Amino acid sequence: MSKNRKKIIIMGAAGRDFHNFNTLYRGNKGIEVVAFTATQIPDIDGRKYPKSLAGDLYPKGIPIYDESELLKLIKKHDIEEVVFSYSDVPYQFVMEKAAMVMAAGARFALEGGDPTMIKSTKPVVAVLAARTGCGKSQTTRRVAEILQAMGKKVVAIRHPMPYGDLAKQACQRFGKLSDLDKHKCTIEEREEYEPHIVSGVTIYAGVDYEMIIREAEKEADIILWDGGNNDMSFYKADITITVVDPHRVGHELTYYPGQNNLLLADIIVINKIDSADHDDVAQLRANIAAYNPDATVVDGASPIQVDKPELIRGKRVLVVEDGPTLTHGEMAYGAGVVAAEKYGAAELVDPRPYTVKSITETFEKYPNIGVLLPAMGYGDKQVKDLETTINKVKCDTVIIGTPIDLGRILKIKKPYTRVYYSLQEIGTPNLTELLGDAFGAKKKAAKRTTKKK
Repeated sequence: MSKNRKKIIIMGAAGRDFHNFNTLYRGNKGIEVVAFTATQIPDIDGRKYPKSLAGDLYPKGIPIYDESELLKLIKKHDIEEVVFSYSDVPYQFVMEKAAMVMAAGARFALEGGDPTMIKSTKPVVAVLAARTGCGKSQTTRRVAEILQAMGKKVVAIRHPMPYGDLAKQACQRFGKLSDLDKHKCTIEEREEYEPHIVSGVTIYAGVDYEMIIREAEKEADIILWDGGNNDMSFYKADITITVVDPHRVGHELTYYPGQNNLLLADIIVINKIDSADHDDVAQLRANIAAYNPDATVVDGASPIQVDKPELIRGKRVLVVEDGPTLTHGEMAYGAGVVAAEKYGAAELVDPRPYTVKSITETFEKYPNIGVLLPAMGYGDKQVKDLETTINKVKCDTVIIGTPIDLGRILKIKKPYTRVYYSLQEIGTPNLTELLGDAFGAKKKAAKRTTKKK
């Protein structure tokens, strides 16, 4: 490596960090990315970003270290700059990291926005959120449904979750459920991909998002960016939809980079209005009006359905919720708890006395989870630990509040019921009208009228 190259480290969580590298640094001869540091994702540290993705400037690939090694790495390699590249953290956390980096002698930087947003040849609708757990997934499914009803071929591209072999995961296509097994998907990946596949939407994901968009464009009328956590879009969007949560009012102004998404939004969906406090909804509206008054606000709810409500009433239940929502999303409850309350469960059984190995470690890292069980499954071992924990818990019924049927992945040795939820718009304006104005019949009719003249 040339001595004149600026040495940097990218702090990340196997998503935005790799994308920032690919779009800003991969072929940059003036910069040497010495290492990635990783957090949030179990077992990602100790691996390498492979040469096949890193490019010719990195014949040995780029090592990935646990974030706890950051300050040592700065000193050891005379690092000049550290680029912060992950999401869903409070501003206080970001600046604490900045202070540590600067005290160690390096500059602290943030990247994102236009320099990392790839331009597509097809229209792009991006669905983002202020926080993990706002209801982005059901909003994305609703957008896809509306566009499909217009006769559009929708291809979704999901924010990265590359937890396996990074080289093999450069560009993944999921057109049928068997592709989930083919690509050895984790529970977290299945939760995001499976609902799209079931509804007839092809979905792409992976590591190299330039490669991914070029493949998706070959079969799409419209690209649907399905954001992860509260990260920004990897693509330049024609329409940006940001989902906000009145149960965590104020977070849209204090979490990185969720406020970016609030400011970028053309449409803001206030979700969960049906279960939120009136004053919180009013405060959220005031915050939107103060920071993005030009955005169109859509009111929404996320009503739930349960396939076997008789398994809940009067029963002692174990509630399994979406993992990221409970962990770094910091939600105190999810759809499973709502179902338990609605259908009259006698008691929520605390899973903590029964947890094993990596599930025990999850509760140690996120002690505020409480009496719910996060559906953690970043690898085969953790999936097995989750299965063991569920089967050890002394309960009558398991309530599965995740977007997928865990019973297809785990051998659950007790009765269980699934919770389904979707976005339901309240009143007008609604997404059907707004997307119709942008892509639908009205636009076509206007073009035809102009042509006749």
